[in-house]
Amino acid sequence: MTLIETFYPWMKPWLFRLDAERAHTLTVKMMVIAHRLGMLKSVVGTPQQPHNVMGLTFPNVLGLAAGMDKSASAVDAWGALGFGFVEVGTLTPRPQPGNPKPRLFRLPEHEALINRMGFNNPGIHSAVKKLKNRRTKAVVGVNIGKNFDTPNEKAVDDYLFCLKASYAVADYIAVNISSPNTKGLRDLQAEGAMRQLISELKTEQASLKTEHGKTVPLLVKIAPDLNDMQIEALARVFNEQNIDGVIATNTTIDREAVTGHALAQEAGGLSGAPVRERSNVVLQAFRMLLKESVPLIGVGGIVSGTDAVEKMKAGAALVQVYSGLVYRGPGLVRDILGQVK
Repeated sequence: MTLIETFYPWMKPWLFRLDAERAHTLTVKMMVIAHRLGMLKSVVGTPQQPHNVMGLTFPNVLGLAAGMDKSASAVDAWGALGFGFVEVGTLTPRPQPGNPKPRLFRLPEHEALINRMGFNNPGIHSAVKKLKNRRTKAVVGVNIGKNFDTPNEKAVDDYLFCLKASYAVADYIAVNISSPNTKGLRDLQAEGAMRQLISELKTEQASLKTEHGKTVPLLVKIAPDLNDMQIEALARVFNEQNIDGVIATNTTIDREAVTGHALAQEAGGLSGAPVRERSNVVLQAFRMLLKESVPLIGVGGIVSGTDAVEKMKAGAALVQVYSGLVYRGPGLVRDILGQVK
């Protein structure tokens, strides 16, 4: 057991007495410090089992989902902890403060979080500068979005800007059109809008491949709140446009699983254990509809190794965690990698 695993049970009650966002910020800072002091090392006692997905070699199947490290401040630390890949962001062309505080809430009874952060981030160029100096062997994904004041009819310009800016330093790039916390963003999941967006991004990807001499896979992160017709439409677009991968899923706006909780009506996306079942349904549906060559990254509701195994059985090639790490701590990494092969 690593030092960070030993300390986390003692630190958790203190962190949970703080405002959720303040605790989040402190945790990321402490990860950086712990790494510098040599307190972090892979929690996996057995040899890593690399996975080849999208032409990339992942040290293992477990990734840190976007949202935990919005500014790419602790990438080396997450890799040292044992993650096979780290997805930073969501990052936008221009820095933005996000939505008014408070905007992050814990629902401990449900091992869940509600957030309406609103893509608060330092801007794509700030993150790119940090990523140029990373030392981790973990695969690094860059999650990109549009600025809150960019109208949807011009959203593609923001995504193209971020694609170009991050291509040189990213191992893969994830297009976030599924956050519920930027007004109108999910409208981009409509079939016509999605086809136009992906078509332009794929064209630019081909150009950047020639310019940089490397292929950076392009993925799309989708919502769990899609009906059957929407899933079929998106799968059709992804197959037509030869998308490189799909991340399923983002947070949900549904509150059925937390009905009656004092915070249930807080606006924002619900993550953690309550989203697991719906996320798995959407994951399975896309696995059935997408070309076999299109891999899926399963995220949503993983709070144990058993949950991760369930994602893999549902069709995920890789898995990611965020809320589960808040509640279970670094030991979750060991638990998952001990069960998922």
